[in-house]
Amino acid sequence: MSRRNTSQKRIIVPDPIYKSRLVSILIVRLLKNGKKALAQRIIYNTLEIIQERTSSDPLNLLEKAVRNVTPLVEVKARRVGGSTYQVPIEVKAYRGTNLALRWIARYAKERSGKNMALKLANELIDASNESGSSIRKREETHRMAEANKAFAHYRY
Repeated sequence: MSRRNTSQKRIIVPDPIYKSRLVSILIVRLLKNGKKALAQRIIYNTLEIIQERTSSDPLNLLEKAVRNVTPLVEVKARRVGGSTYQVPIEVKAYRGTNLALRWIARYAKERSGKNMALKLANELIDASNESGSSIRKREETHRMAEANKAFAHYRY
């Protein structure tokens, strides 16, 4: 990591079909070995499955799921005088969205099911209904931050 310059944020290009930056970020989160076309196909199949099951706009459901999973606080390890403290810090919007999408993709992969599109659709529907593994992860993160609130004065 360079100590001189801060890295420039890349401009995220919206995906070609839904014209959404959020879908584009989710495609990148699902990407494996550079196979972007496969990741796109999985995401688009997922959104079609959501459309069929809920008969509502899949983009709205995706946004709601991400909003529900996005954490407000997280803990970071901070070394002070030979001991390491878990210091709670507030999460910025961009990082919160990234964490939410990362957790949704991770717990979708861990689900049991036939194919990835179906597993991801189920995880997104669960997240939009405030249930599922990714919501549990957010709650766990909030609990850890609450438990370590005493060390908040060690903020960076």
